[in-house]
Amino acid sequence: MYKQLTSAQRYTISSMRQNGFSLQAIADELNRIEEESALEKGEPVPEKKRSASTISRELSRNRSKTGKYNPKTAHEIAMERRERIVRNTALKPGVLQRALKLLRQKRWSPEQISGYLKKNGVDISTERIYQEIRKDPALAEYCHHKMKYRHHHHKPYATAGKSLIPDRNSIHDRPAEADGKRFGDWEMDLVIGAEQKSAVLTIIERSQNMFMQSKLPSKRPDEVAHAVIRLLLPYKKHVLTITTDNGIEFRNHKDIAKALGCTVYFADPYCSGQKGAVENANKILREFFPKGTDFRLVTQDELNKVQYQINNRPRKKLGFSTPKIEFFKRID
Repeated sequence: MYKQLTSAQRYTISSMRQNGFSLQAIADELNRIEEESALEKGEPVPEKKRSASTISRELSRNRSKTGKYNPKTAHEIAMERRERIVRNTALKPGVLQRALKLLRQKRWSPEQISGYLKKNGVDISTERIYQEIRKDPALAEYCHHKMKYRHHHHKPYATAGKSLIPDRNSIHDRPAEADGKRFGDWEMDLVIGAEQKSAVLTIIERSQNMFMQSKLPSKRPDEVAHAVIRLLLPYKKHVLTITTDNGIEFRNHKDIAKALGCTVYFADPYCSGQKGAVENANKILREFFPKGTDFRLVTQDELNKVQYQINNRPRKKLGFSTPKIEFFKRID
């Protein structure tokens, strides 16, 4: 059985490394000391030997923040990690079941579940939840990314869409204060339904992640502008900027700006990361309404129920409070 390195062994590693000994030489010395100690105590000589890779891993994993290996700091880091592992493997009864219930019913991410439970005095790590998901592939269906990771190949930069939007305001002219931390900066987009025949307008406040959406009768620019104004007019004094893409649906941006007293900015073509908050919200919406959904068959009431769930998900950036709570704190 593998034995954890002791504090004394870490001092030996540090001393020998400083004096230029190789990783294998250090491993051999630790093995020799362990053998002598076992013989003196009348115990069996350890069968599992320390290797050069063990020493290399120790030097890499337990370095200080400055990148140096300090035996005292290394031992503290190792003990903290070990304590965390033990704590997570010895969960209190019902904790794991509660975490998985949140995953299935609310479709929260493991990080959101862990943060929410910790805030309420229940300790379970994000990794522990992921371990259960890996053991049961059916649980992955409740994860935002389905436990699949893809490499994204970006399309080449182009000017498509720009010329179709009159008096377009570039994102590069957006004030520096609109960095996602200031309250009142928004993003908007469309989620398109089956065969491009239906759509939902999605809007999000960037600092608190408050999400709103509305079913559209069509993608006509005037109807899109009307829907944006209707959703945001109650919060007009808290609308400073709106950022969107170059879809022709947003060509009536000046109507939106006039009604809300704000400026609408447009991201660069094919740069969805420049409006990452609403893109992420769209992905969450797709958990409930996958690609191929015909939104003509979805009621606004059904959309509102999903919006309620999304706005009541705890967020790490909000200290595991919810967008709804934090948004209305600033509105009141």
